[in-house]
Amino acid sequence: MTPTAPAPAPATGRPSTAGLEAVLGDPHDPANPLGLHAVLAADERAELLPEGERALDAWGLNAEFVPARLGGRLTDVERLMHVMRAVSRRDPTLALGYGFTNYISGSAMWTSGSPAQQRRMADILLAGGKTAAGYNELPHGNDFTRTDLTATPRGGRLLLDGHKQVVNNIGRADAVVLLARTGEGPGNRSHSHVFVDFAEGHADRVRRDERFPTAGLRGCLIGGAEFTAFPVPADAHIGPVGGAMETVLRAFQTTRAVAPGMMAGAFDTILRTVTRFTLERRLYGRRVADLPHARAALVAAYADLLAADALTTVSCRALHVLPDQTSVLTAANKYLAPKLLHRATRDLGAILSANSFLRDGGYAVFQKFARDLPAITFAHANASVCLATMLPQLPRMAATSWGLAEPPPAGLFRLDAPLGDIDYQALELTARGADRLTSTLGHPGAAELLPPAAARLVALFRTDLAELRERCLALRPTDTSVTAGRAGYALADRYAHLAAASACLGIWFHNQHAADPFLTPPHWLTAALTRLATRLGHAAALPPETEDVLFTALTGGDAPLSLSRT
Repeated sequence: MTPTAPAPAPATGRPSTAGLEAVLGDPHDPANPLGLHAVLAADERAELLPEGERALDAWGLNAEFVPARLGGRLTDVERLMHVMRAVSRRDPTLALGYGFTNYISGSAMWTSGSPAQQRRMADILLAGGKTAAGYNELPHGNDFTRTDLTATPRGGRLLLDGHKQVVNNIGRADAVVLLARTGEGPGNRSHSHVFVDFAEGHADRVRRDERFPTAGLRGCLIGGAEFTAFPVPADAHIGPVGGAMETVLRAFQTTRAVAPGMMAGAFDTILRTVTRFTLERRLYGRRVADLPHARAALVAAYADLLAADALTTVSCRALHVLPDQTSVLTAANKYLAPKLLHRATRDLGAILSANSFLRDGGYAVFQKFARDLPAITFAHANASVCLATMLPQLPRMAATSWGLAEPPPAGLFRLDAPLGDIDYQALELTARGADRLTSTLGHPGAAELLPPAAARLVALFRTDLAELRERCLALRPTDTSVTAGRAGYALADRYAHLAAASACLGIWFHNQHAADPFLTPPHWLTAALTRLATRLGHAAALPPETEDVLFTALTGGDAPLSLSRT
C-alpha cells in the first residue's frame, strides 16, 4: 500500500462547481436575489425560489442528470454529488425541488429504459423540463412490494389505476416514472416501472393537483396523483415486466451515494451559521467561540462532517471503481452519513439555544436548514431500509472478505484520479461477500505513517472488525431476515462506522501527494476517527493540537467545508 503519484484530471469541458458557486453569489448579501435572505423569504412563502430556478436553468443543471452519450453532462457520480452539494449548500429545497428528483427518475431510465425511452427522457430534461419518480403510497410507506397502483393490459395499451402520494414535482412534471403492480401475486416479480409521458394527453384521466405541506423543504411541490384508466402505450414498461426491483436495486445505489452529499452541503451552512454566531456573540466577557465547550462542539461537528464526507466520496467513487461491491457500501453511506449530520445538528442547536428557533435575523437560516436536513431523506430509502440491505450480506462478507480481501485500488480514494462514465449495468444486486474497503484498516503501509493518536484508533478499528466478523459468522438465518431484531441491526450499524473509518484512512493515505495543506496532515483524519471511535463505545479524545487545527480551518474563511476543494 504505497502512496501514488498524481494523475492529470481530464479536460471535460463541463462547467465547474466553483462556477456554480459564482452564479449563486454571496450568500450573505441582502441584495443578492439568490442569497440566504431570499432563500428564507421563499421558505416563509412555502415556494421554490423563482430566481434560483431561473439561475439553475441558465447554468443547465438538468444536463447534469443526463448521460453524456445522450447529450448531457453526466459521466461520473462523484461530480454529480459535488454539484448537488453546492446547490444544497445554498438551499436544500432548491436542490431537491428543482432537480434531484429529475435524477432519481432518470436513474431508473438510464438503468433499464429502452433507447427510445432514454432519448425521450433526455430530451425532456435537456429542454429544461421536469420529471417525477412515483414510488410512494401513503398506506405502505417505503414498502414498495405492496404497491397498489396497477398497470393492466387492455385493448393494446396499459391502463393505470390508483394513487401515488408524496411525489416531488408530480403536479408540474412533463413525465413520470411510476412503480406499478403488473401481477396479481405477492413478491418482487409483480411490479414494473412504467414511463408516463404527459405530452401524450389524457389529462382528464389523471388528477395531480394535490399538495402535501411539510415541515422541512416547505417550498418543494410535493403532491399526489390519482390515475383513472389512464392509457399508456403497451411498451411503456421500463425494462422487463416484473423487473422493477432489479432496477431499483441498481439505480438506487447511485442515489444512495449522492443524497448524503446533498445533506453535507446543507450541514455545511448549518455549521457555518453556528460558527458565525460563536464568533459574534459574547458571553462572560469573551466570545462564545472561546468557551471550551462551544469550541469542542464546533470541532466535533466539523469532524462528523468530514467523516460523512469521506464515506460519501468513497461511495460515489466505488460505483466506478468497485461496482460489484456498492450495494452494501452505498446503503452504509445512506444510513450513517445522515445519522452523523442529524446528531451534530442537534448538538449545534444547543449552542444557539433560543436562537435556533428564530425565523428572522442573522441566524434564522439555522432553523430552516435544520428542518430541511432530515426531510431530504424522504426522497429515498430510510435508515431501516438501508440497515435491512446491509444485514443479510454481512455473514458472507465476514466469511470471504474480512481479514482476507486485498486492499482496494488507489483510485477508490484518490481525489484527483479520473473516473469513467457510470455503467449502471455493472452495478450488482448484492456484493456476493466482497468487501475490499475495510481491508484498508489492516494494511501496515498506512499505520507506519500515522501519528500515535490515529494509529491507536486504527488498531481499535481492526479489533472491532475482527470481533464483528465473529459475531456475524454466528448469526442464524432468522437473525438476518425481515424478522431480525435490534441486535442484528446493531451489527450493521457497527459495520457502517467501520466502513466510514476505512474511507477516512484511505482518502488520507492516498492523497499524500496533494498540495492541500488541510488534506495531507493527519489532523482531520485523527478528528474523524476519534468521533467514529467514540460512537462505537471507545474512550477517545482529540489531541489539543488537532482541535486547534480544525478550529482554525473552520473559522479561517468561507470555502466549502469539504475534503475535495475543487
